[in-house]
Amino acid sequence: MSKYKIQLKSIEEVTHDVNRYTAEKPKGYEFTPGQATELSIDEVGLEEEGRPFTFTSLPKDDQLEFTIKSYTDRDGVTKELLNLDDRDKFIIEDAFGAIKYDGEGTFIAGGAGVTPFISIFRKLEKEGKIGDNQLLFSNKTQKDIILREEFRNMLGSNFVNIFSQERTNEYAYGHISKEFLKEHVKDFDKKFYVCGPPEMMESVLGQLKELGVEDDQIITEDM
Repeated sequence: MSKYKIQLKSIEEVTHDVNRYTAEKPKGYEFTPGQATELSIDEVGLEEEGRPFTFTSLPKDDQLEFTIKSYTDRDGVTKELLNLDDRDKFIIEDAFGAIKYDGEGTFIAGGAGVTPFISIFRKLEKEGKIGDNQLLFSNKTQKDIILREEFRNMLGSNFVNIFSQERTNEYAYGHISKEFLKEHVKDFDKKFYVCGPPEMMESVLGQLKELGVEDDQIITEDM
């Protein structure tokens, strides 16, 4: 597995706990939308603390982008990322991951689990191939929605939100359920792309199977 040291270029706020990290791209570096890399901070004591983070840039972009949620309630890499600036460097490895676009369908994401889908949707949008793809996005509250306006512009009414800790007149309340899926999924014969916290994944995958979705229709990081 190759390793690359890359210069951090900028950090921008996306939500109250999510930032966009832009860094230089190694010459010849390749990845497929949906894939990730093992990333660590190039500092003593942190260089071996690699964690998987998804590319949210496009493969042909001149730089790499990562959209990362920081967990300040625990000591870890995402908390350390908040202390960085454009003098710092990352260490990344070759790209990996099972999530990739395999045809029109429904994308189901929980929180930061949406990040593998960002590059996929951006590529489809750039190529004029968004089609009738849907994104069902579960968050705690409205302020937690990552790239809300971008998804709304790309997907229109096919961008569907549900909140577990905030009631609104515009969006659904609660957790993704069989009833929610039956109400919002347009076609159960198409592909399903699922990514989120383990508990949410287990629940949604079980619901899809109960609704007659076959294993070969479902694309997740674990498959």
